[in-house]
Amino acid sequence: MLCSYQPEDTGEPREPEYSNPLLRPALTGDVENVQQIFADPEDPDNEKAMQLLMEKDIVGRDLLYPTCMAGQSAVIRALAKYGVLMKDKTSRGYTLLHCAAAWGQLDTLKTLVELEADILAMTYQDEKARDIACRYAQTDCVEFLEWAEAKQALRMLITHVQATIADPEKVQGRLNKEDKNMSLAACRVKSDWLENTKEPTKQDFLDQKQQLEDIMLPIFTKLATPPSLIRTNLPV
Repeated sequence: MLCSYQPEDTGEPREPEYSNPLLRPALTGDVENVQQIFADPEDPDNEKAMQLLMEKDIVGRDLLYPTCMAGQSAVIRALAKYGVLMKDKTSRGYTLLHCAAAWGQLDTLKTLVELEADILAMTYQDEKARDIACRYAQTDCVEFLEWAEAKQALRMLITHVQATIADPEKVQGRLNKEDKNMSLAACRVKSDWLENTKEPTKQDFLDQKQQLEDIMLPIFTKLATPPSLIRTNLPV
């Protein structure tokens, strides 16, 4: 039951002690009024708009948390344009993703992931957003987060390969030009696939990652070999 979180990080927000002018428009999806407070210098709350948004309750939740609970994705998108960060954590490590996952707000999850929220962030109980969604049987959210994690895993592997090949300290003469070119070419192919493939599935991401791992296996084997053995052609 979600009430097990009350008054913790993903549970019901406490009643505010005063009226925050951003509260009602944020929770009702009134994007126009939210934007007016942030963008209109004539608005009486303009100068303190960010302060109003980021005020935290006793467990470290700001106004973004109830906004995610309410599934107000359009408000989240609008706030992101004003430089609002979506990666903050509460005192127990809960993020906006954990909150949206607990409340089954799939569209908000998608919005947060597009805004580069950390899908691997862990709570004090070592739970990712996917784990929270699973606990509360938010099936659609579980499936989406597994899809997003598979996509990120492929992207991270590509980045890791590129960074490794470009790092002289890691290469230390163990790779020849052909090895480097093959590795970078494989990364380009996978990056192009990520960029251009329409509606890939979780399994598609897993398959692409496995293919890149298979290509890189002999390269990483060389990188794990002491440089002296490679230079002298001694058996490994």
